[in-house]
Amino acid sequence: MSWFKRESPGLEPADASAEGSGKKVRTEGLWVKCDRCRQILWKKELEDNFNVCTKCDRHFRIDARTRLAQLLDEGQYEIDDANLSSTDPLKFVDLKSYAGRLKKAQEDTGLRDAVINARGKLNGRPVIVSAMEYGFIGGSMGSVVGEVITRAVERAEELRQPLIIISASGGARMMEGVISLMQLAKISSALARLDDAGVPYISVLTDPTTGGITASFAMLGDLNIAEPDALIGFAGPRVIEQTIRQKLPEGFQRSEFLVQHGMLDAVVHRKQMKSYIARALDFMAVA
Repeated sequence: MSWFKRESPGLEPADASAEGSGKKVRTEGLWVKCDRCRQILWKKELEDNFNVCTKCDRHFRIDARTRLAQLLDEGQYEIDDANLSSTDPLKFVDLKSYAGRLKKAQEDTGLRDAVINARGKLNGRPVIVSAMEYGFIGGSMGSVVGEVITRAVERAEELRQPLIIISASGGARMMEGVISLMQLAKISSALARLDDAGVPYISVLTDPTTGGITASFAMLGDLNIAEPDALIGFAGPRVIEQTIRQKLPEGFQRSEFLVQHGMLDAVVHRKQMKSYIARALDFMAVA
């Protein structure tokens, strides 16, 4: 049965050491597969293209720090409100403890919670930005996320600087129960005061923006824009289909579908996002 483990002479795995050289060819982490077109992409080329597939134009999910670097001049910004952490008010446990989930998310992302508040400039104009981090428990909104975003809104009102919130979230954080749901009203009230003050607020919806985020601040912008093919809605499409027992239209709850039905103002490619927001702020300039 020697044929069962037949070896081809002279052939080695790509990462094998060269005899006597001590060198290895390492390819792990250099390539990324696009889930839409199934093409293999060179990671460096993908990053240089704003993490947008060079073959099919699919927008990959990116973290909050990358979004801030892409949006703000020279990728420079100051971070505010970075010292807040959840106290696990309900001592919640399901398959894992909430405290354990928080600790792991903090270790994985280097953040205290699922949002970064930043102050920087966009085409020379000072702005306040809240960027949500989907990698932190699905970007869910608990008491800390609600407080941090509210502080960003109040800071924008105080400094009379435009506010930009970049949403990427599965919704309210169930591990904090009604405390997380209270954040919807808390942030919405702060945004009402910002509107009374005449300070612009631009909402950027990315994939995904769902649940209580969509039901509150994500849809309250003076301008609501989204990246291409972003999933945006309250309940997910599978939940809706199971509830109404009907097949949903093609592209339902994707950003292009929402624009066609009047729920968004525009779909903006990631490469044009900075210039689009800059033009909008020029139009809505703070007096």
